[in-house]
Amino acid sequence: MNLCDIETIRAVLGRHGFHFSKSLGQNFLTDESVPRRIAEMSGAAECGNAIEVGPGMGCLSAELCRRADKVVAVELDRALMPVLAETLADYDNFEVVHGDVLETDLAALCKEKFGDGKAIACANLPYYITTPAITALLESGAFEQVTVMVQKEVAQRICAEPGTAAYSAFSIYVQYHAKTEILFDVPADCFVPRPKVDSAVLKLVPLDKPAVETKDEKLFFSLVRAAFNMRRKTLVNALGPVLGSSMSKEEITALVEAAGLDARVRGERLSLAEYAKLADLAAEKLSN
Repeated sequence: MNLCDIETIRAVLGRHGFHFSKSLGQNFLTDESVPRRIAEMSGAAECGNAIEVGPGMGCLSAELCRRADKVVAVELDRALMPVLAETLADYDNFEVVHGDVLETDLAALCKEKFGDGKAIACANLPYYITTPAITALLESGAFEQVTVMVQKEVAQRICAEPGTAAYSAFSIYVQYHAKTEILFDVPADCFVPRPKVDSAVLKLVPLDKPAVETKDEKLFFSLVRAAFNMRRKTLVNALGPVLGSSMSKEEITALVEAAGLDARVRGERLSLAEYAKLADLAAEKLSN
């Protein structure tokens, strides 16, 4: 059964009375080369254990099952359970769990299904849960590699470098936790229903330790968020809401300059290392 064939998709979904849910951002792949490439690059064959978020019709699930020892999918839409039971009936190494990835303890799920073994994760993420889902996957600490398909613009933002328009607080968050790489683009016409924008497949390899060392991680991210919440303002002015209750504007200016930065710089130009240095100096100042 070709699970990416449009006629097969219509026939299977029709048998089960399934209707696409706009609220869940459901789009199914119609180009069989895409799930094959994702599975090949996912690390599933090397790792042996795979978690899939949002299996849909099961086209990526099938490719993962051909490579991994065990595949466990987390699916929110109960209407897809009988669909998956049909499309993946030939694979005894596949299991689907009903649940919301944002409310699932992924580390506990991996422990239950794979014992002490590590796992990889794959997901085709709808736009509305991209940020929280990637956050959950990275913070679980359960995965050797996370391979996700997201909107192309989101993938570019995650991999963006300082000083570019795409660089954001989320760029810094993900790069703090993982090595990032865009593997390939996926045109909108590879899906049904056809989305309005192109997608990209993104590879995230969680780091053993954060990309930069900082004395106060909470303060580090508070400064990052403040800087990007007011990205058109200078860093000195943007940090006011976070540091202003403890420091004067002159003291914040001195802090920025002590970090080796121009007082007129905007937050979008700082690297992770520069934010870490700034956060450490701020932590030292606030503790005195």
